[in-house]
Amino acid sequence: MSKKPELRGRAARLARLLPQGPSQAARTPFVLLVVLLLGGGLIGLLILNSSLNEGSFQLSELKKETKDLTEEKQELQREVDGYAAPDALQRRAGELGMVPGGDPAFLNPDGTVRGVPGAAARPSSLGYPAPRPQEVASPAASVSIPVAPPVPPPAPDVTAAAPPPSAPTPAAQAPTQPGPTTTSGR
Repeated sequence: MSKKPELRGRAARLARLLPQGPSQAARTPFVLLVVLLLGGGLIGLLILNSSLNEGSFQLSELKKETKDLTEEKQELQREVDGYAAPDALQRRAGELGMVPGGDPAFLNPDGTVRGVPGAAARPSSLGYPAPRPQEVASPAASVSIPVAPPVPPPAPDVTAAAPPPSAPTPAAQAPTQPGPTTTSGR
């Protein structure tokens, strides 16, 4: 039978440094693989947790910014509504020297005029604010139209030449409120 040769001297010392048997050599790469997988998994979880926390902070900052912008939008809308209020528009128009218009006249589809146009109110020289116009519903639509209070006609100018009393003026011949007119062909 064959015996395993025994090593002597230097070869014996080197043989003792090497592991004995195949079982230790196969176990080392498996242990290294498991350690690397566990370490990589822990590092991956740490990175994932950090990115989720960062996303949470960004989300809370964006929610706060959205809330601030919504409040700013509402404040600006209130400011616009304040400028668009009828009394604010009337006050600003008065500051610009604008006056309420007189009574309007309307053109009918057949070309006739309905109503008598009135002159615009003259600005008050006393510095009192003009009276607030009344809201009147239009008969044709449901839109309210501000109507200025009636203004007395201006006093006649004494220096102007007056027409002879016997000659009728065109304004005296025209009716003040024409009645409804009928149109043929419709």
